[in-house]
Amino acid sequence: MPEEAVTILLGTTKGAFVLRGMREGADWAVSGPFCDGWPVNHVIGDAASGVFWAGGGGDWYGAAVWRSGDGGETWQKTRLTRGTIDDWAESDAGFAEMFGVTGDPLPFDDQFAQVWSLCHAHGALYAGTKSATLLVSHDGGGTWARVDGLTDHPSAADWTPGAAGLTLHTILSHPTDPQRMWVGISAAGVFATEDGGQSWERRNRLSNAAACQPHDHPAAPRDGETGHCVHNMMLAPGDGTTLYQQNHHGVWRSGDGGRSWEDINDGLPSTFGFPIRVHPRDPDTIWTLPLNGDDSGRFPPGAAAAVWRSRDGGKSWQDHRAGLPQSGCFFTVLRQAMAGDSGDPAGVYFGTNSGSVFASFDEGETWSEVARHLPTILSVELVEGI
Repeated sequence: MPEEAVTILLGTTKGAFVLRGMREGADWAVSGPFCDGWPVNHVIGDAASGVFWAGGGGDWYGAAVWRSGDGGETWQKTRLTRGTIDDWAESDAGFAEMFGVTGDPLPFDDQFAQVWSLCHAHGALYAGTKSATLLVSHDGGGTWARVDGLTDHPSAADWTPGAAGLTLHTILSHPTDPQRMWVGISAAGVFATEDGGQSWERRNRLSNAAACQPHDHPAAPRDGETGHCVHNMMLAPGDGTTLYQQNHHGVWRSGDGGRSWEDINDGLPSTFGFPIRVHPRDPDTIWTLPLNGDDSGRFPPGAAAAVWRSRDGGKSWQDHRAGLPQSGCFFTVLRQAMAGDSGDPAGVYFGTNSGSVFASFDEGETWSEVARHLPTILSVELVEGI
């Protein structure tokens, strides 16, 4: 794959950016910011069609999804909810004209403030929001409907927000069966459907509860379940039964589609972190980037950056530091800010809250900084071949 082009899609606090280069090449070009400079939590792309989607927003703007049909050259915005900007515009015609607020009804009024996650699978586009709602679009993002089976889950009244609010931040689709999906909600845990979203099962049960030591932290595992503050989750390649998650209190593996979870933290320097990544072909190779905990600053332990890799499904871990800062490193890598390509060897990429993008083209052995001085990076995704 060394000769192939790589497109890295970045969601940041100041819009979406597109980073393009040749795999293992030295010159990477940044374009942006796109999406009107709004906070953008997630950007994804479809290599087959060249279509990109971005989701974001906030209390000021409300929530929106953008679509680009020309590989990121131009973007069209679909607003979903109201924000403070609409309240101001209602009482000030000049303000409304200046900011292009039309006053047209928005499909979800003020039901949620942001789009946090996107997933394109089996011809449908899904969006997760804050507060936690799952939306689906069957026309590429032009119109949206709520997936009521999740919103109306019997446990919904007891869902507790994490530090960033009650966010639906991870959406996973089965590789061959469009009826099967998983979502991660902070801090309500993992939910799965096997009937296309009509009904959902909450899946947080521990498989090795006896091995888990008691903790005082509210996000720790207890009562036979993992901590419900899921940070990120990935489906491993294969038949759709192996899942990994990094949550507020550890890294976990499930071999039965999330029905039970095993603690695989032994060997890591901390239990806290945000992203998790799985190899595109090997379900036992995973990467994570541990941080030193929410009461210690949320930066790499010892202020020395390392990506930790397991080749045996989390039974053992090795740290990889070559090319990463080993002193005075206080960055954070957020939940959606690690991605990978399908190369051989596989490439791995992550973005930091200090605006850098690091890439490894040898499965994490060595790293190089391919972009810097960007806004806080909230998400990293790959589109190959364009």
